[in-house]
Amino acid sequence: MASFKPYCVPTKGSDKFKLSKIDPHDTPFASGSEQSQREELEALATELDKLQNLLHAEGRRKLLLVLQGMDTSGKDGTIRWVFSRTSPLGVRVVPFKAPSELERSYDYLWRCHAVVPATGQLMVWNRSHYEDVLVPVVEEYIDKAEVQRRYRQIKDFERMLTETGTTVIKCMLHISKDEQRERLQERIDTPGKQWKFSRADLEVRKKWSAYQRAYEKALAATSTEYAPWHVVPADSKAHRNLMIAKLLIKTLKDMKLKLPPADPALKGLVVE
Repeated sequence: MASFKPYCVPTKGSDKFKLSKIDPHDTPFASGSEQSQREELEALATELDKLQNLLHAEGRRKLLLVLQGMDTSGKDGTIRWVFSRTSPLGVRVVPFKAPSELERSYDYLWRCHAVVPATGQLMVWNRSHYEDVLVPVVEEYIDKAEVQRRYRQIKDFERMLTETGTTVIKCMLHISKDEQRERLQERIDTPGKQWKFSRADLEVRKKWSAYQRAYEKALAATSTEYAPWHVVPADSKAHRNLMIAKLLIKTLKDMKLKLPPADPALKGLVVE
């Protein structure tokens, strides 16, 4: 298996991290034909279901997968394919949109803390609290001092989650500007996909470089030993899905999950 290390944002010396050094076209976790990649993903999705079932049955620990990325980077597609064989009993997906009036009346982490995973649960955040150190930075709604405060608060928030039994996996789906153009155009040209397109996407696209810088700084500032960032080359949808599936499986295996002890009262019990 390819190593995750080159795509893991360093937790020390992060000031040297450059997002531009990771090629969105890379496919180290995918090999063979498209058909063989689909078959591999099917097998991985089935294995993930078994491991998630163990997490749910054990009922002691929690797993949070954070998905971030530019528009069209494939957050929805990742969830659809990676969890295609997973029982909905122990998996929950939460999409983060623009804050509502109620959410804006609280601190920016309030809506996140309300949907952290419960014991035995695998939670997926489609976007996250990182929107609050991306959009406000690019749009200059907050100053540099506030940005640094938020970085610190986010790290404290994630430390609290990990210290109370949550394993945090953070993935930035890294696509190229050219690939985004093709995907946006496909949405415009395909009647069944036009609902996904918003003219606001074009306004955000004009600020591509600013968002890349904001991502680079946020990833470098908040990649920690307890909640590191992984950059997922995502121009290839198959590679994106395979890499995240393999990362999840490795993480769950490293947790050494076990079924709860058998109930001795059940020994010899016969159902009539």
